[in-house]
Amino acid sequence: MTSDSSAFISVRDYWTFRSHVVRQRRYFRTAEAEQFLMSVKATVTSRILELPENWTAWRARIGHSMRYEPQIEEELPTALGSDGMKPLRDRASEGRVNPKGLPCLYVASNARTALSEVRPWLGALVTVSSLRITRPLRIVDCSHRHSPTRIYLKEPDVAGRIEAVWADINSAFSEPATRDESTADYVPTQILAELFRDLGYDGVVYRSAFGEDGFNIALFDLDAAEVQSCVLKEVTQMTYDDRALENPWFVTDEGLVRNVITDIQPIPKSQDASNEVGKI
Repeated sequence: MTSDSSAFISVRDYWTFRSHVVRQRRYFRTAEAEQFLMSVKATVTSRILELPENWTAWRARIGHSMRYEPQIEEELPTALGSDGMKPLRDRASEGRVNPKGLPCLYVASNARTALSEVRPWLGALVTVSSLRITRPLRIVDCSHRHSPTRIYLKEPDVAGRIEAVWADINSAFSEPATRDESTADYVPTQILAELFRDLGYDGVVYRSAFGEDGFNIALFDLDAAEVQSCVLKEVTQMTYDDRALENPWFVTDEGLVRNVITDIQPIPKSQDASNEVGKI
């Protein structure tokens, strides 16, 4: 049970925290940002997932080595070695969970998700490896799927605020990073991950944005998993699906005109509308 004093103040608490650490101060944080982290600390214990020893995880990396095939006297592409499937211990690029220079091990719950997360192109050669979890792990579960944006007429009770704020935290970890994304956009989740690590947890699990049933796991300890096998794969197909969310607009001599179309399916409203006005 969480007391009112340690609970979140508002359903907007994550976004207030994000604004503070991205646009104001991140190393010597504001009192509001520190209070938010205290509330996360007080409510995280109910969101812990245990991974057993020997559980199989997956990791992918665009790239390959070459091997000599004596029968045809040619060099052929082959999978990277196990050393190439783990990050270097003394360097790392900016990530959703780790700051620059502090590596963590990003793995996935299945091979397809791992391959999708590296965003390969058609014809790309990708090394996919299976890894064995070397010890029991306790990780923070940010993988819950939530309904679309909610609009509140008033602040909900303590339990409602906790669920709303953790929904935003979950979405922040799951949101895919773009290659032109400012590194400041990583700061909120990096700070949260550092808090989880300081509390003694081994990593973070969050839902993949590239599949319905895939999960990503960021492990703080590079030795928490070891490579078991590697295989080289070629990307032969990429499939996307979509649906329109609004009527299209067109530029005409009269100006901007919206066309009326009838094949747009509305986003279904939640059956539990006690705290919700509607869905966007």
